[in-house]
Amino acid sequence: MLLDTKNKNSPDALSRLYRKISWRLLPFLLLCYVFAYLDRVNIGFAKLQMQADLGFSDKVYGIAAGMFFVGYVLFEVPSNLMLPKAGVRRTLGRIMVLWGLTSTSMLFVQSETTFYVLRFILGVFEAGFAPAMIFYMTYWYAQKRMASVMSIIWLAAPLAGIFAAPVSTWIMDAFAGHNGLAGWQWMFLLEGLPCAVLGVVAWFYLTDRPEQAQWLSVEEKQLLASQVNVEKTQHHSFRAVLRDPKIYLLAAAYFCLLNGIYTTSFWLPTLLRDAGITDIKQVGLYSSVPYIAAVVAMLIFSRSSDRLGERRLHSAIPALIAAVALALSTQISGQLFWTMVSLTVATSMTWVAYTVFWAMPGQFLKGDSAAGGIALINSIGQTGGFFSPIIIGWAKTTTGSTNAGLLLMSSLLVVGALLLLASRAPQRSIANALPSR
Repeated sequence: MLLDTKNKNSPDALSRLYRKISWRLLPFLLLCYVFAYLDRVNIGFAKLQMQADLGFSDKVYGIAAGMFFVGYVLFEVPSNLMLPKAGVRRTLGRIMVLWGLTSTSMLFVQSETTFYVLRFILGVFEAGFAPAMIFYMTYWYAQKRMASVMSIIWLAAPLAGIFAAPVSTWIMDAFAGHNGLAGWQWMFLLEGLPCAVLGVVAWFYLTDRPEQAQWLSVEEKQLLASQVNVEKTQHHSFRAVLRDPKIYLLAAAYFCLLNGIYTTSFWLPTLLRDAGITDIKQVGLYSSVPYIAAVVAMLIFSRSSDRLGERRLHSAIPALIAAVALALSTQISGQLFWTMVSLTVATSMTWVAYTVFWAMPGQFLKGDSAAGGIALINSIGQTGGFFSPIIIGWAKTTTGSTNAGLLLMSSLLVVGALLLLASRAPQRSIANALPSR
C-alpha cells in the first residue's frame, strides 16, 4: 500500500528512512575508505624503517609519495565517466581488489624504480574511488544533508590516522624479522590484503541505485525519490561542465587544501621524530592525537554547515586557521608540546575545510555528468598530493629542515581560503541547501 500523501514527507518518516539508509551504507563505505586512505599514506610510517633498509633519500621518498597522484590524476576522470553505466558495485569492487593487491606488492620494493612504479600503479587502480563515493551519495541524500553525510565518510582519513598510526608502527616493531621479512614489509602485507577482500564484499553488499535496493520497501523508495529527484530536474552535459569556470575555481581551491592535507598525512611521523620522539611505537601513538581532534572538529563544523546552509565560510575559515598553525610549527622546532599543538590544529582544520568543501560541488553539478565533474575537480586538486611531498622532501634533503616546505604549504592554504571565499553557488542551489522548516 502506498504511503499517504499527507504523511509521506513527515519528519518522522524521513528520519526513519535516512537512519535506515545511513546504517546500511555509511559504515561499510567508511571502512572501505579507511583502508583506501591507509594504503595511500602508510609509506609515511614505512619510511621510518624502509628508508634506512633501502638507503632512500628524503627526495626519493617524496617523489615516490607523489607518483601515486600521477596515476591517480591521469585515470580519475575516465573512471568516473564510466561510473553511471558500469555501476557502483562493479566500479568500487574493481578498484578495491586491484589497489589491495598492488599495495600488498609494495613489500617487494628493493629499488627506486620499483618504488616509483608501484606507487604510480597504486594511483591508477585507486583512481575514481573517492569521487565514485561522493557521486553515489547523491543517489541517496538530498543536498541539504550532504555536509553531514560527507563528514561521516571523510572520517575515514582521521580514523586511519588514529588507529593506523599505532597499528602500523606496532606491526613494524612486532613482526620485524619474521619469516625473513622486515617490519615495513609485513605492514604492507597485512594492510593491503583486506582491501581486496572488501572489494569482493562490495559486489554483494551494495546496490547501484536506490530503486534496486531490496532492503527498501516500495513506499520507502518513493519517499526517497521525492527527496532526491527534485534536485535532479536540471542536467548538465560533461561538455558544459568543462566550460564552467566555477568548476576550475573549486578545483584550484581544492588543490590548495590537499597540499595542506598531504603535508601532515605524509610527514607527520617525520615531524614528530624531529621534535624529539625516537621510539617508533611512541611516534605511532603521538600521531593519532591530531586525528582524534580532526574527528571531533569535522562532526561539529559539518553539522553547523548543514544547519545554517552555509559552505564557503565553514571551509575557508578553517583553512586560514590551519595555515597559521602550520606556519607557527616552523618556529617551534624541537619543542614537543607546542609542535603537537600546532600540528593538531593544522591537521584538524585542514580536514574540516576538506569535509565541508565536498558539500559544495553539488550546488553546481546536476545529473549523471556530476560524476565526471566531481572527478574533474578531484583530479585537478589531487595534483597537490604530487607536489606537496616532493617539495617538502626536496626542502629537507637540500636544507636539512622541512621549514621552507611547510611555509610554502601554509601559503597555499591561504590562497585556497581566498579562492573558497570567491566562489558563490547559484542562488537556487543555496536555497536547496537550507534545512527544511
